[in-house]
Amino acid sequence: MSAPLSAGFIPLVDAAPLVIAREIGFAEEEGLALDLRPAASWATLRDMVSHGQVEAAHMLAPMPVASALGLGGAGVRLDVLQVLSVNGNAIGVSTALAEVMRAAGHSFDFADAAAAGRALLAARPEGLRIGVPFPFSGHAELLYHWLGALGFAVPQALSVHTVPPPLMADALAAGEVDAFCVGAPWGTLAVESGAGELLLPGTAIRRFAPEKVLAVRHDWADAEPELTGRLMRAIWRANRWLGQPQNRTTASEILARSAYLDTPAELIERALSGRLIVSQKGDMRTVPRYLEFFEGAATFPWRSTGALIADRIAARTGLDRPAAQAEGRRVFRSDLYRHHLARTTADMPGASERLEGALAEDTPVASPSGRLTLAADSFFDGFIFDPQRKT
Repeated sequence: MSAPLSAGFIPLVDAAPLVIAREIGFAEEEGLALDLRPAASWATLRDMVSHGQVEAAHMLAPMPVASALGLGGAGVRLDVLQVLSVNGNAIGVSTALAEVMRAAGHSFDFADAAAAGRALLAARPEGLRIGVPFPFSGHAELLYHWLGALGFAVPQALSVHTVPPPLMADALAAGEVDAFCVGAPWGTLAVESGAGELLLPGTAIRRFAPEKVLAVRHDWADAEPELTGRLMRAIWRANRWLGQPQNRTTASEILARSAYLDTPAELIERALSGRLIVSQKGDMRTVPRYLEFFEGAATFPWRSTGALIADRIAARTGLDRPAAQAEGRRVFRSDLYRHHLARTTADMPGASERLEGALAEDTPVASPSGRLTLAADSFFDGFIFDPQRKT
């Protein structure tokens, strides 16, 4: 008899590893009866796992780190067991703002982050109102890094509005925000509805940015090591399945069901394939690794990723940066990943920390199989985070 285990999710394409683990049968193969429960907002989802209403959750990578730093949440320690997805965000602007930017000469090439940022700031000199799904999110981190690198005072000079992903297009259409950063398929929906245009993929700011993670309560992972291992192996196999291009159509059709995204499969397939329609004119852009589930060691929870997220949050909020980095490292459980996935064919990097943003090209690294290649993860401005450097 399968063991019951519940997990919460937000209706986004990058919830796919949980959905596929249930629907294709990877959870059942591990003896789990996986019950998936949608949440209306990220704060609700965080509270669901913190208060024990679900055992696991699809979660923004910075959320468990912020909780560990005492910023939001119920003070419950959350662990990141593995990364569910890398990249997948898009920055969009309202149709009116796009017209202003185009009239000023911006080409909307969907690639040049520096040019797009300067054009955006010049088009709204009185102040930019921008929507993100949650204050502590990969979306906010991308925006702050992008505009900060261009000399903009972030977050002080930016009006940031929290908008649940499915409502982002409505907020843009209602004039509540001028721009947004959101995960798939909700940026595409803003284009389809005529509310806006896409300006940049998140990959133009950082080429390989960990986005969503599998999070559980720390005490639950300690008390239930057997269930933790079964869940991690089921999700890892779902990630591997999603990484195979021939499975995209099936994945799109499953995710489109009313229980999950309740959205046309065509819009979901665009995100999975990285072929995005960026304007009402039907302009298409192809974005390599727009949303990655497996290649490039995508699922590995680098402790240096937790340290980087914590360092950036601490720098903005005035917390002690070395202490925050230590908390961030503690949240990302590369030790559990190595232990519980040892019974699979998962290949592991030799180290659990790295220079974040240092790889300008895909790079082979030492591993048990000798075949592991890390994906290029550079920032558009050449920023590199050294987790061992004293701040």
